[in-house]
Formats: sequence, C-alpha cells, structure tokens
Amino acid sequence: MVSTSEPTHPFQYHNFRAYWAARLAVTLAQYAMLIVIQWQAYNIARDSGMNVAEGSGTLAIIGLLQFVPLFLLTPFTGLAADRFDRRFLGLLTIAAQFGCAAALAWFSWYGAVTLPILFGIAVVLGIARGFAGPALSALSPNLVPKAILPTAIALSSISWQVGMLSGPAIGALLYAVEPALPYAAAAGLFAISAAALAMVGKVPQPAMRKDQRPIGAIVDGLRYVVQNKMVLSAITLDLFAVFLAGANALIPVFARDILHVGENGLAMLAAATPAGALVTAIFFSFRPLKTQVGPKMLWAVAVFSVATIVFGLSTSLILSLAMLFIIGGADMFSVYVRQSLIQLHTPDDKRGRVSSVSMMTISASNEGGDAFSGSLAYVLGPVAAIVAGGAGALVTVLLWSRIFPVLRTTKTFESPEDVLETFK
Repeated sequence: MVSTSEPTHPFQYHNFRAYWAARLAVTLAQYAMLIVIQWQAYNIARDSGMNVAEGSGTLAIIGLLQFVPLFLLTPFTGLAADRFDRRFLGLLTIAAQFGCAAALAWFSWYGAVTLPILFGIAVVLGIARGFAGPALSALSPNLVPKAILPTAIALSSISWQVGMLSGPAIGALLYAVEPALPYAAAAGLFAISAAALAMVGKVPQPAMRKDQRPIGAIVDGLRYVVQNKMVLSAITLDLFAVFLAGANALIPVFARDILHVGENGLAMLAAATPAGALVTAIFFSFRPLKTQVGPKMLWAVAVFSVATIVFGLSTSLILSLAMLFIIGGADMFSVYVRQSLIQLHTPDDKRGRVSSVSMMTISASNEGGDAFSGSLAYVLGPVAAIVAGGAGALVTVLLWSRIFPVLRTTKTFESPEDVLETFK
C-alpha cells in the first residue's frame, strides 16, 4: 500500500536538500575569504608602519566598502528577487564570488596582494551578496509547505552557522600553510554551491501586478515592513544592537595585539561566535520557539549586549571564547525570531522586497557595524570601542521595549492579527 501522507521534515524534499547544500557551501566560502581578507588587510597596515588604531581603521574601510554598495542596491535587489528567477540570480552571484576568490588566490600566490586590491574585491563582494541575500532568502519558503517552514528556517540557519563556524577556521588554518590556499578552497566551494543550486527544480515564481511600476513596487515592499510593527521592531532592534556591538569586526586586533594568540588563536576566536549560533540553531530545529516570542527576543539581545562588554574587558583567551560563544547564541535567537516573522507573515509576491530590507539591516549591522567598530576603535582604542558598543546595545534594548510595546506582548508566531498593526 502506497502512503499518501505528506512529508513532515524539510530534508524529505529534494529541492530543500539541494538548497541547503548550496547555502552551506557558499557560506563556508564567504567566511573563509572574509577572515583572510581582514587578516591580510590588518597585517599589511601594521607591517607598513601603522599603529593599532590605524590598522583598525583599515578594517573599518573593508566593512564600509562591502556595506555601501549593498545598502544602495537594496531596493533594486529585492525587486529583482520578486521579478526574476531566484535560482538564476543566485547562480549569477555565486559566479561573481567565484571570480573574486580566484583573483585573490592568484594575487596571494604571487605575493601581490595590496590594500587597493582587497578594497576592490570588498566592493564586488558587497554587490554580489546584495543580490544573493534576497533571492536565496525568498526562495526557501517555496521549497517546503508552510506547516514545516519554521523547521526549515532553523535548518537553513544551521547551514549558515556551520559555514560561519567552519569557514573562518578553515581560512585561518589554510592561510598559515599558504596564503593562496584559503582562496583556492573558497573557489572550489563556490563551484560546489553553484552545482547544488542548479539541482533545485523549478519553483513557482510569484505573479506581480503588471500595472505597477518598479518604483511603486519598491515602495509597496517598504510600506509592508513599516506597517507590520512586530517585523519592524524585530528588524530594527537587531540592526542597532549588532551595529553598535560589533565585536567580531575587531577579532584580528584582539588576536594580534591584545590576547597575543596569533593565527591559531584567530581561528578559535573567529569560530566561537558561529559555534554559539550553531548550537542555538540546532536546538530550534528540534524544538521550534512557540511561546513568549517577543519577550524572549528582548532578553536574548540583552544577554548579547552584556557578553559583548565582558569580551571587550577580557584579557583571557578562554573567557573571550566563552563570551563570543554566548554572543553567537544570543544573536542567533534574534535572527530566528526575525526570519520566522518575515517568512511566515509576508506574502510570496513581496518576499524578495521584504527580504532585501532585512538583508540591508543585516548588512548595516554586520558590515556597517564593522565600519563603525573599526572607526570607534581608531578614536577610542579597541577595548573602549567594544565596551561602549555593548553598553549602547543594552540601552537600545531598554528603549525598544518602550518604543515598541508589541515586543513585550507578542507571545507566538501563530496569529498574524496579534502582531500586525497597520497605520489607518
């Protein structure tokens, strides 16, 4: 007798398995490259005679050059994800990143890496990630039924966090053997990611209004985000907290000049944050969050803030690793809440545009936060910059709990009418 029951787990769907593998490979490659780019830039700056503050400023430039193109292109990347084949857009962005990895492998092999080259690659990576984020994020809800989407979100986060966890460690360790190796490995991973994404079968593309002009479509997506107060509060809380408390941006500074742990310590420090995030994502893949969604998110961001302050004050590798682990776990909690809200309560024809807004805030908090932390470290020094950022994030939690009461009162993801308040 043939069973007619629907699959109950995302991995039972071929398209989701292929998507998951593609996202894992591309994230591994991205973060293996990113840590080496930061390490090379900081060391080039220090070896050229710059002091610690000036070297931190170089890291700020790397973050800024990735953030600015992503920020400027956000309205158009979201529209592209809603109007064009999301798989094809993903493949184009992977190809662009493959070219960046191959170029850096060549320059590193011949010892020709310079700051202008690293800055130029950072811009291209920012553009590629700007288009990739909305396309791939909007694609995932089309691969599984809505009933198991929260589990799919947690599993998708696991692929991302495994990449963030392993990528920096792989990059740092391979760099210690030969500077070109991490970039060559990243190129291979991008190729694997493209092959996996190409295996995703055709999925339904949402129909957009034919009478709506591009600018109108962009405004429509932004209006939806503003009107959904729970989504807006979750996105902006994460934006300001991570922007202010960007501890990961200064890991090369702490590894070389504060903790004095070299490249092996760099690998451990870079892996600690995603390790905490991975544990949290695995937990949610087995036990999805169901109650007290808003209050728990506020507490998670508060824990994130306090752990950042302790990390900034630490002179112990063990304590620093522990705080980065907690930072990663708390950040993953807020990411899980935000992504669940967006994917569960956003109509499919708007997912690309809403996801692009989310990606813009993620980039603003990550790459933009890198630039802010590097700049603040240039002015105050790295320790004071991290402590001040953590304190600022804690103040943000208190403010947002007052500005957006919905964060304190939202209990579950289940009823959109409980969290959706539109401006009349």
